Amino acid sequence: MNSGLKAICGLLSNTSGLAAFLDELPLGVAVLDPRGRVVTLNRAYESLTGADRRDMAGIACMHALRCSYCVSGCPVQAGRTRFRPRTRDADLINRDRIQFPVRLTLAPLFGADGAPVGFVETVERLEDAGGAAESAGHAYGFGGIVGKSPAMERIFRMVPSVAQTDSSVLITGETGTGKDLLAEAVHKASDRARGPFVKVNCGALPDTLLESELFGHVKGAFTGAERNKQGRVRLAHGGTLFLTEIGDLPLKLQVKLLSFLDDKIIHPLGSDAGFAADVRVIVATHRDLEGMVRLGTFRQDLMFRLNVIRLRLPPLRERGRDAALIRGHFLREFCERFQKDIRSFSDAAGKLLAAYPYPGNVRELRNIVEYAANFCTGKTIHVHHLPAYLVEAPSVEAPGALLAAGDGTDEDGVAASAAAMAALADKGWEAAEKRMIMEALVRTGGRRGRAAELLGWGRSTMWRKCKRHNIGT
Repeated sequence: MNSGLKAICGLLSNTSGLAAFLDELPLGVAVLDPRGRVVTLNRAYESLTGADRRDMAGIACMHALRCSYCVSGCPVQAGRTRFRPRTRDADLINRDRIQFPVRLTLAPLFGADGAPVGFVETVERLEDAGGAAESAGHAYGFGGIVGKSPAMERIFRMVPSVAQTDSSVLITGETGTGKDLLAEAVHKASDRARGPFVKVNCGALPDTLLESELFGHVKGAFTGAERNKQGRVRLAHGGTLFLTEIGDLPLKLQVKLLSFLDDKIIHPLGSDAGFAADVRVIVATHRDLEGMVRLGTFRQDLMFRLNVIRLRLPPLRERGRDAALIRGHFLREFCERFQKDIRSFSDAAGKLLAAYPYPGNVRELRNIVEYAANFCTGKTIHVHHLPAYLVEAPSVEAPGALLAAGDGTDEDGVAASAAAMAALADKGWEAAEKRMIMEALVRTGGRRGRAAELLGWGRSTMWRKCKRHNIGT
């Protein structure tokens, strides 16, 4: 045996060495024991599924992967140890309850004596339906982004070129314009597409946790740090790190991010050892970063470092007829999901939607179409199927009048809901409750926590009721 092969065998002779080896691979990999339980998995697998390898050790693979193939023909689940390697396309649900298509490859492992010793499983995320635009002027852009307006066609033309560089990208635009979709489209069109795409919302975590979440920590670095944590930057090694709401990043972390962008070395909290992370950084914000620089709440040097390539997503009100294209796109999506045969919008409903300014942009339009698709029982969506706040003079007969009387506060929302519920009592509690939830979600831009507050419910109650009514699941 030559020295190189000996070195590799030594590296793979223990779990920690195996994990380090697998972490360098650009696709998700899990090693299973003969009973189909997780021995170890790599960083790309963690990124895809949201699972933590330390929590998954010894757990049945189906609980780590949470994939449709686990319950529809998996030979490991059937107790088989000898079979030919097989590849299947399936759907995976990650820890954020997001479903997406993947390609699985499963193969048995055998020892030197020919006895089965376990299995190896690889997971690769497939491109979402829609894909890249086939030609200029096509109604679909990248990653399912829809549009034919000049502003969107410029973005579609830029994405392939931007994707082939490793330069930092700053995506700007109002809330709901699709910044997350555009960031992922850039990643998927790049040479890093097989690597992880790791998203961090800089405004979703308190300052005390955000540094650890981004850069990781070592055991004992602070009170409660009971074990090492890699951090999202390291999880994105070989792929793309997407920082949304970058304007909410605290000044202290702005300095640390700037240092990382300069040398691509991360230093976990409490550690003197650095890690060279091969990561492409994309950031997004709805804020005016130049104005924040003038106010001293955002570092100018970081602004310059991030603003290498800027992509601005225009609000829906500036995109002309794109709203009608997007509306049809969402209608087809929800008809397929809800198993309905809705063909179109009535002239009156179409005019009403065309005149609306959409302050919540594409996200709000999507919520409106989902609401209408839920309550339309025929082949045409009429005005009375739309949320009540779109109608100038809503009445109780108009489905969705549940929250129209409120101004967005908890008290007004609950009072309006109660009045509407009484008026709709003859239609049945289930239908009325579903209507109330949909109206709240539309008014809050799909934010379930805010919708729960509007209705006077707890978050767990809201989740349970959404699941029962098949809303957004």
